[in-house]
Amino acid sequence: MIGFLRSDLPVARDASGLFLPWLVAVMVFLACLALSGAMSLDSLLDRWSRDASGTLTVQVPAATGANAETETNDRVERAVRLLETDAQVATAMAVPRERLAEMLEPWLGSAELMDSLPVPRLIDVTVAPGAMPDLDALVERLRAVAPGAAIDDHRVWLARLIRLAEGLRLLAWAVIGLVALATAAMVVHATRTALAVHRPHIEVLHLIGATDAYIARQFARRAFALALLGGVGGLALSGPVLWGIGRLVQRLEGGLVPDITLGMGQWLVLLLLPPVAGVLSMLTARRTVRRTLTRLL
Repeated sequence: MIGFLRSDLPVARDASGLFLPWLVAVMVFLACLALSGAMSLDSLLDRWSRDASGTLTVQVPAATGANAETETNDRVERAVRLLETDAQVATAMAVPRERLAEMLEPWLGSAELMDSLPVPRLIDVTVAPGAMPDLDALVERLRAVAPGAAIDDHRVWLARLIRLAEGLRLLAWAVIGLVALATAAMVVHATRTALAVHRPHIEVLHLIGATDAYIARQFARRAFALALLGGVGGLALSGPVLWGIGRLVQRLEGGLVPDITLGMGQWLVLLLLPPVAGVLSMLTARRTVRRTLTRLL
């Protein structure tokens, strides 16, 4: 990196752009967080879209009386058999009590409380591909064999979650775009400042035969190196933050938040942020120098 920063031009050895790596580090840090959030939301949207299109949950209230447990199991079995005979249902499977206990334990504090509470039984239903079952008619048929049965249509609340996630994803990409614009603006300001400070040197260089392309190349190389250095620092800073967020999400119980761990391909995309910041800074500096020199000289 030090060798790449070396130049025969005095304009490349001043301190006018030394603040650039720090600013780029902040921008890459923000871009890394926004991009990881956008990629995680993409994965969640794909998963939720698949789930919203073909799943239902049937609730069978617990029976009361001396033989409550036996009667509840009979109701669940009758409901499952009815669902399996429906042409619009692909699969129907009763959720085991052990699984219900695991799901309720974060709120109840102890799975043993299920024995003393009228906890309804659940049946996971997968709708046949392309089917649109009449839920009102289906629930009436279920109540004939399992009084009080109800159907939770996941598509209603999942559709709301999907709309929220899509809005957040668009916001994340907007943040990335604003970060790119802010980085370009910083490079333009730093380059113009250096050109104004060293205008006499540039005029001398022109007199001895230096071209605008040669001068612009020196500024572009320095902008690339400084931005790359800052980008690596910003990426290194974002790593522990992303790891910490992942750990906090994993510690949530009850399945409230799905697994949003980034895959290998997504981490590789994040690793490309420093080079992208360097290339953006290089192109911006080169264009700024060429346009400024055209007006000044």
